[in-house]
Amino acid sequence: MSDDRPLTAADPVTTETIGALGEQAVLARILPRLHPGGSALLGAGDDAAVVAAPDGRFVVTCDMMVHGPDFRLAWSTPFELGWKAAATNLTDVAAMGARPTALVVAIAAPPTLDVGVLEGIADGLREGLAALAPGAGVVGGDLSASSVLTITVTAFGDLEGRTAVTRSGARVGDVLAHAGARGDAAQGLRLLFAEGVDASGEPDPERAAALRARHPSLIAAQLAPEPPVSAGVAAAEAGATAMLDVSDGLARDARRLAEASAVGLDFDGAALGAEVRLALAGAEDHGLLATFPAGTSLPVPFEAIGRVVDAPGELRVDGRSITADGWDPYSGWDGRAG
Repeated sequence: MSDDRPLTAADPVTTETIGALGEQAVLARILPRLHPGGSALLGAGDDAAVVAAPDGRFVVTCDMMVHGPDFRLAWSTPFELGWKAAATNLTDVAAMGARPTALVVAIAAPPTLDVGVLEGIADGLREGLAALAPGAGVVGGDLSASSVLTITVTAFGDLEGRTAVTRSGARVGDVLAHAGARGDAAQGLRLLFAEGVDASGEPDPERAAALRARHPSLIAAQLAPEPPVSAGVAAAEAGATAMLDVSDGLARDARRLAEASAVGLDFDGAALGAEVRLALAGAEDHGLLATFPAGTSLPVPFEAIGRVVDAPGELRVDGRSITADGWDPYSGWDGRAG
């Protein structure tokens, strides 16, 4: 086994299990690795945190990552798990046009899990916040025992006086625009399932490490995405009429926006690139899909990819109707933790 392969939860990191240490000792190892962020008036340590809400309102969202359907320990390092847990929640806040301020993180883990895995998750959370949402921090959470490693994050955001951007405001004639990668995470996942498994089809850390060396950007897009979180505020300030996080695939999430706004969306096939189906169906890039009034100067990194049309709930590419394939956590899931 090579020395430079990615760390997995099966590896003996410190040879100290969380069950042997107990909750208080585990927290003493984790909390110093995290920062409360600039909006925390009172961080972790009491029964609850106190976070500033100067606007008088706050945006809140919650997302769960479960070993098996959402990640595989043979593929992801603990650091990547923490990073992705932060990224997936930050984009939901950004999609409302808000600035992320704080996270609350709950982790349920097997007592036999090495404490170094939780330290790695904490490091990923800290660095993910620093890179994607500077000023935001982790202000509290919870630990519990479970047979399956589960990470649940609740994220908060500040609208800073702006009106929240919802899915229901798109208007016929608006420009349809997208910020972020399209299909990269799906390509990474496809590679992992095709070449990152052993002969029986089970995820294999050594094969995954080899994939990282050959396809670093695609594997990283799946395991540790870098979504354009700051683009959410930029879109709101530019007058976005509707917006949402693209986590389940561009087509599937676009249909949600179309149905909420009672409009149709017509994609420009050329703008989607050579692999149109992958761009539409590939999930977990965590980009932002938004609509803007015609003539708006689109904020970076948004790109025009279509227009809003008078065809409630319908999706089209160059005028032709399409279906809305994408990610469904219950579709094809056989219950194996892998």
